[in-house]
Amino acid sequence: MFNSLLAEHKTPFGAVAAGEEMTLRFTLPQGDPRTPSLLLYRAGQPQPLLHTPLCRQGDAFTLRYTPQEPGLYYYGFRLSDGTLLHRAPDGSADYGEGQLWQLTVYDKAYDIPQKFAGQVMYQIFPDRYYNSGREKTGVPADRRLHRDWREEPQSTPDADGVFRCNDYFGGDLPGITEKLPELAALGVGALYLNPIFEAHSNHRYNTADYLRIDPLLGTEQDFITLCQRAHEHGIKIILDGVFNHTGSDSLYFNKEGRYGPGGAYRDPHSPYRSWYCWKDAAANMYESWWGFQSLPKLNSRDESWREFLCGENGIVRHWLRLGADGWRLDVVDEYPDELVRMIRQAARAEKPDALIIGEVWEDASCKEAYGEHRQYLMGHELDSVMNYPLRQAILDFLLRGDGAAFRLRLWELLEHYPRPCWDVMMNLLSSHDVPRAITALGGTPMQHRDRDWQRAHNTLTVAQYYRGRQLFMLGTLMTMTLPGMPCLYYGDEAGLVGYADPFNRGTYPWGREDTGLRECIRQMAALRNGNSALSAGELEPLACAAGMAAWRRRDETGEFIICVNPGEGPLPLPDAAKYGETVFTIGQAGERRLEGQSAVIRRIREKEQNMQQNEKRTKIILWAVVAAAVIGCALWLLLPHGGTTDCTAEIWIDGQMVRGIYLPQAADEVISLTEYGKEVQLEVKNHRIAFISSDCPDKVCIHNGWLSREGEQAICLPNRVSVTLTDGSTVPVELN
Repeated sequence: MFNSLLAEHKTPFGAVAAGEEMTLRFTLPQGDPRTPSLLLYRAGQPQPLLHTPLCRQGDAFTLRYTPQEPGLYYYGFRLSDGTLLHRAPDGSADYGEGQLWQLTVYDKAYDIPQKFAGQVMYQIFPDRYYNSGREKTGVPADRRLHRDWREEPQSTPDADGVFRCNDYFGGDLPGITEKLPELAALGVGALYLNPIFEAHSNHRYNTADYLRIDPLLGTEQDFITLCQRAHEHGIKIILDGVFNHTGSDSLYFNKEGRYGPGGAYRDPHSPYRSWYCWKDAAANMYESWWGFQSLPKLNSRDESWREFLCGENGIVRHWLRLGADGWRLDVVDEYPDELVRMIRQAARAEKPDALIIGEVWEDASCKEAYGEHRQYLMGHELDSVMNYPLRQAILDFLLRGDGAAFRLRLWELLEHYPRPCWDVMMNLLSSHDVPRAITALGGTPMQHRDRDWQRAHNTLTVAQYYRGRQLFMLGTLMTMTLPGMPCLYYGDEAGLVGYADPFNRGTYPWGREDTGLRECIRQMAALRNGNSALSAGELEPLACAAGMAAWRRRDETGEFIICVNPGEGPLPLPDAAKYGETVFTIGQAGERRLEGQSAVIRRIREKEQNMQQNEKRTKIILWAVVAAAVIGCALWLLLPHGGTTDCTAEIWIDGQMVRGIYLPQAADEVISLTEYGKEVQLEVKNHRIAFISSDCPDKVCIHNGWLSREGEQAICLPNRVSVTLTDGSTVPVELN
């Protein structure tokens, strides 16, 4: 009837720009007298914005519609007899009430900074990456520095029972600058730095001074130098903007008195007083982020705060002016939409190609926060977001091997997100907020266990490490070959492990790197960076065995097939992958099958070669069809024509018989061959058998119709599947 993921039912695919025409095509079974109507809703509104019938065109019903206003919409269908249709998980229509189809309509002026499109990102937690050995000055005396770079981060509370995050290893900006050649060699095109501004914790999400580099990290000049050297290597710098709250121990709030007598907490007349949200100003009772008293919440609607943040000389523009190329906005769902727009406007005013990424953990296209549907991806707020939903989909696939579920989740995200943001989605497997990928894939599931349990299990066994390592390589290959910016969390490529904070924030293992893992990832990045089809090409999912995920990336320069099998056993490769040249492999890949915990990238031949190959295959198919017809006619002439059904249907795949069905006693059923990696279906009905669906191009097998007599045969040559009716006097045992 209808499937939003198929071009024959909806064009263009997914989100549309305001003013862009879309076409819906709906079909009903032959003879069904009903007429479908479209019901279109704006998010949050119970009454339909549009209720209009589709027009009959041949055997289908069609509607062309041009949405005019950016926003989040939902749609469904109602038949003329009142029957409602809703969206099934695979995008198709199903009867009854249920989930509607989502339609994201974005501003046609939505643009993203092209210099970031498809770049490999690298996230650095600055204190833990590399210590240059440079002398630091002006460092507060209450900070505790580890003597040994290889020590584990502090994970126990102090004598007062408080986990203060006040242990440091001395990683700094000059250290990052020193390692830029290695990052460039790894294929990195963008660096995302966790907070670098003065703050009194090692994570620095409790900002103390937005206009000063933390003294342990260096100076403003060190930052300028980092940006200059990074740009020389073709690397862009993205800063972490923590603009929902500051630290209570800050120049602006100054609860602890570190900054003298002033500050919003100590001085009712402080110029910063209006910056904060007060429950009871007279009693100095203030709102804080998630109840953490050390993180007083900023008043995002205060004009003086907005000017300090977004003004001509505000924070956003100041650091872009000094060399930064973009911002990642921490906990952006705490910001009102108006403030996010102001940040974007300020950034683009200073640097027209600045990138704005938001921290959003859910599907950002339909995110609801504080009772409002957010406008993040309509074209005037964020360029993209941290793609946590894709991360979860990849991890689930790698751990469970459900390729169909992964494919549906991937396409749901792509369907919801505006096309302009696809190329700058931050596709991560690890971050400072989640367990490292190798641990998540190889270790015992954390399942919200506390720090004591994490500390006891933080070191993986050899078997756990190598299982996690292998699956991590598969996951990295996936991010490297899907739309977006694949993001490496520092040290993942070197084999770092760890559960959640602070165990996921260990120091980079200089001199102890897993060099084989790093080299594998370097090669992946080089392949991606050297082929625009992999970084920016059209994406197409491929039919494959149930435990596999496979897709095609192509543009005018080339075409690649990517196949991933995270399971233990081998799986057949999809036909499309069997005609290409292997350019990269993890594990083992043969010509026709992919071994367990393996992946392969194959380059399809050049256009001219493809045409020759297709022409050759077409001739083979035609000759096979002719031969099959001749043989079938000959057999028909030799056989009696009494219409006997006393025969056995033999189903052959790749030269092996997989099932025998004695038709006189066979129950009606539909037989799917997907478990053999074939998108083919057969039907047994009234003691006959026929092909009813296939992904082959010519559908010759389907046109053969029903088989019921000994000697009759139907062949799906592209899939190498055949059905032959043989003498049924000896009934075979069904094969598995």
